[in-house]
Amino acid sequence: MRGVVVLTMTEVLSQVVGFVYRIVLTRLAGAEILGLYQLILPVYSVLLSLTSVGLTTAVSNLSAWYQALGNQRAIYQVRGQAVKLFFLLAVTPCSLLLLFSDGASVYLLGDARTQLGLILLVPCLLLTGTENIQKHYFYGVGRVYPAAVTELAEQILRSVLVLALVWKLAPATAEGAVGAIVLGMALCEIVSALTQTLLFRVYLGPPERLPGERVAPKALRGKIGRIALPLGLAALLGNLISSANAVLIPRLLVQGGMDQGEAVSTYGVTFGMTLPMLLLPTAFLSALGLVLTPKLSRFSALGRREDIRRVVKQSVGTANLILIPALALLAVLGSAIGESLYKDARVGDHLPLLALGVLFSCWQSLSAYVLSGVNRQGASAAIALVADGLQLALTCLTVGRWGMGGYALSFAVSSLVGAVLSWGVVSREISLALPVFSWFTAPTLAACLATSCGDLMETVLVRASMAPFSAALGGMGFGVVLYLAALQAMGVWGSGPAGGGD
Repeated sequence: MRGVVVLTMTEVLSQVVGFVYRIVLTRLAGAEILGLYQLILPVYSVLLSLTSVGLTTAVSNLSAWYQALGNQRAIYQVRGQAVKLFFLLAVTPCSLLLLFSDGASVYLLGDARTQLGLILLVPCLLLTGTENIQKHYFYGVGRVYPAAVTELAEQILRSVLVLALVWKLAPATAEGAVGAIVLGMALCEIVSALTQTLLFRVYLGPPERLPGERVAPKALRGKIGRIALPLGLAALLGNLISSANAVLIPRLLVQGGMDQGEAVSTYGVTFGMTLPMLLLPTAFLSALGLVLTPKLSRFSALGRREDIRRVVKQSVGTANLILIPALALLAVLGSAIGESLYKDARVGDHLPLLALGVLFSCWQSLSAYVLSGVNRQGASAAIALVADGLQLALTCLTVGRWGMGGYALSFAVSSLVGAVLSWGVVSREISLALPVFSWFTAPTLAACLATSCGDLMETVLVRASMAPFSAALGGMGFGVVLYLAALQAMGVWGSGPAGGGD
C-alpha cells in the first residue's frame, strides 16, 4: 500500500504538471498544432509497443519472481538481455522511419507537416525504451521511491523544455512547432535514461557480488519471450488499430462535411483536451498496476492463491470507489472546467459517453494487470485485440455520420465489451466471485446522488453570480461530501477494506 500511495501521489503530481503543460501549450501553439502533435503520437506508441512494451512487463515480472526466490544475479541478467533485445527490435523500424519519413507523413498520417516530428521520434524512442526497461526493475522488486521521484522530475523537465523551445524558437511553421515539441521530449529522455542507468547500478550493486545462481542466457531469453511476445504483439496490434483511428478520424470528419483544418482541430480538442481531463482521476491506476502485477507474480511463484484473491478484491474495490464518482462528476460538471481552462467550448462535447468509455477501459486495464500477474498475458492480449478491432469498426461506421459523437459511442461500447470479457477470464482463472455490491452497486448509487446534487449546487452558485469554473468546483466538492456520506450509510466506506465482501 505504501508503494501504491507513493506512486499515486507521484502520478497525481505528474498529471497536474501535464495538465498545466497542455493548457499552456495549447495557448502557445493552438489547437491545430496540438492536433498535429496528436497525429504523430500513435506512431510513437506503435514503435514502443513493437520494441519495449512487452519487455518492460517481462523485466518487472521476472524481477519480482527472482526476488521472491532470492536470486539477484538473475535479475541483473534479465535487465541485460532485455536491453539487448530492445535495440535488436528497434533497429529496423527506426531505420525505416528515418528513410521514409516523407511518405509516412503524407500518405500514412495525411499531413506533410508531421515529417520533422516523425524524424525526431527516433532518438526519443531509443532513449525512452532504455529508460523504461531499467525503471521497471524498481517496480518489480518493490523499490518504488527511485522510480517515482525520477518519473515526476522527468515530467517537470519535459514540460519546461518543450514550452521553452516552443516559446523561445517561436517556429514560423506548424511543422517547426511540432518538431520543437518532440525535440524537447528527446532532450528530456537523455537525462532520464542516464539517471535510470546510474540508479540501477547503485541499487543492485556490482554483478560479481550478487547472490544467486546464473541462469543460462537461452533459458532466460525464453522466459522473457513468453511474457513479452503476447503482450508486445497485443500492444502492437492494438496501437496499430488506435493509429488507424487517429488517421481515419480527421478524414472521416472531412467526409462528414468539415474542412481539413477544422477536422484536425476537432480531433485535437477531443484527444488533447477532453480525454486528458477525464483521465485525471485515473492517475493512481498505473501506479496500482505497477505494484499489483509484480506482487501477484510473487504470490504466483510461491503458490499463494488466497493472497491473490484478497489483493485483487482490495485493489479493484478501492479503484472503483475512486473512479466511479470522479468520472460521474466530470461527466456532468467537467464542461465548465474544461472551457475555462482551455478557452474552447468544444471541450465539453460528448463528456458523458467519453467518461463511460474511460471507466470501462479502466476496468479492462485492471483485469489486464491481474492476468499479467498470474501469467495469463495471452488471454488479456486476445481480449484487447477484440475490443480494439470492434472500436475501429464502429468508428468507421459512425464518425462520418455523427462526428466525434460517433467516436465517443464506439469508445464506450468497445471498452465495455473488453471489460466484460476480461473479468470473465479473471473470475475463472483465480476462482474469484465478483463482489457486485461493494464493487459496483454501492459506488454507482452514491455517485448518482453526488452527481445530481453537485449539478444542482453548481446551478445555485452560478445564479449567485459565481464564475462558472468556481461554481463547478463548488459543485464537485459538495458532491464528494455527499458521496462519502452515502458510502458510509451503506456500510461500504469506513467499515473495512474496500471490496472485502458482497
